[in-house]
Amino acid sequence: MDTEEMQRQLQALTDRAEITDLMDRYLRSLDDGVFDEEWARTFHTEDVTAEMPIGTVHGRDALLAHIRRGMALFDRTVHLGTNAIIEIDGARATARGAQLSTHVLADGSGSVFISAGHTDTELVRTADGWRISASALRVVWTQGPPPRLPDEFAPAPAAWTSSSDVISGHRRSASG
Repeated sequence: MDTEEMQRQLQALTDRAEITDLMDRYLRSLDDGVFDEEWARTFHTEDVTAEMPIGTVHGRDALLAHIRRGMALFDRTVHLGTNAIIEIDGARATARGAQLSTHVLADGSGSVFISAGHTDTELVRTADGWRISASALRVVWTQGPPPRLPDEFAPAPAAWTSSSDVISGHRRSASG
């Protein structure tokens, strides 16, 4: 193996480690609950697109506002990500992994809502390191009562309405 090939392999391993670290820190940050501009810059590009069960947003500022509103639905959370398949192509990468999210509702009931699914993430290498440029969370199953969604969120995701824990009836109407 020549020096150039070793350098390519070292860069691939370094990129993979940096992407894995970014994604792990992102999930942990959701549980820490500090969502400010620094948080948004640490993980996302300015033009990020994020597709979540509570709607799709475009742009870092819109994502920050959406995450704040969405995470306010929960008292406590634990987000776990695993089995990420990372493909790197120069300064761009994709990652597909599994996510299990446990949420204690903030409605005072103490109810636990669990969702599980797959994440598809696009990343770009920036001057500040790897950042998420697009992400999609596809919920496969849920357990427990989902949160009451305020009207500003998108309609209930199909994965939530197809289970026995139907979100309709939990969704707040325009009258409150």
